[in-house]
Amino acid sequence: MAKMPYIEQEECTGCGLCEDMCPEVFQLNEDGMSEVHDPEGAPEEEIQEVIESCPVECIHWKEE
Repeated sequence: MAKMPYIEQEECTGCGLCEDMCPEVFQLNEDGMSEVHDPEGAPEEEIQEVIESCPVECIHWKEE
């Protein structure tokens, strides 16, 4: 099973940190909130760094 990042939209503040750290995976949507646009765009270690850096802890792993 592969791990895929996901963002709890209702918790996201749209701070842009995840996009700054890993634009290959994360982007801001039309509402100014973060979303995953390419879950396989970076190594798991890099995505884990973003998860740990999120100030509102709204980015998580889910098993696919």
